[in-house]
Amino acid sequence: MQAFTIHEGLVAPLDQSNVDTDAIIPKQYLKSIRKTGFGPYLFDDMRYLDAGGLDVDIGQRRENPDFVLNQDPWRGASILLTRENFGCGSSREHAVWALENFGFRAVIAPSFADIFYNNCFKNGVLPIVLAHDEVDALFEAANNPAGLTLRIDLNEQLISQADGPSYGFAVDAHRRASMLEGLDHIGETLKQAEAIRAFEAERKHQKPWLFREL
Repeated sequence: MQAFTIHEGLVAPLDQSNVDTDAIIPKQYLKSIRKTGFGPYLFDDMRYLDAGGLDVDIGQRRENPDFVLNQDPWRGASILLTRENFGCGSSREHAVWALENFGFRAVIAPSFADIFYNNCFKNGVLPIVLAHDEVDALFEAANNPAGLTLRIDLNEQLISQADGPSYGFAVDAHRRASMLEGLDHIGETLKQAEAIRAFEAERKHQKPWLFREL
């Protein structure tokens, strides 16, 4: 998992509440569990005017000109700004994979669905909860032709901008430490590899009959 320390990037304003995981990555793209290749299908039904699928050449599909990620300057955004209850619906982890594959490192919203929120930390995407008035202010700043660039410092738990207020945010201490180190659950477990090997060796010495080959 890619570590998150400080990230500076362009903000894409997605002014919608209750965006569910099927809108983030539709069900027809869930056949793979490799965590890669989902970026082109992020917000698929919103980004394209034509129906999509794994057997459809995405290069031949027409973009929806009204969708924010199909407009300049937001095509290259790496921070998503959205509204309440983002990531609701099914528990598919593919939704976070699609955001990460597209290039998003953080999502800012007033609230998130619980499972989606947890999945973000497991995959290196930082979900940031801000107050409604702070989100409103960021939307106002982001909706301009020049765009809005934010600097997110996870260590300091601070969002800052060149010409505007800064915002603090809260993150659970354990999750914060794991993201700073770039460790998912497997990575955290592997940090204890030496202790695990020692335990297994002692276990084999104490109860050798458990390790007999049949």
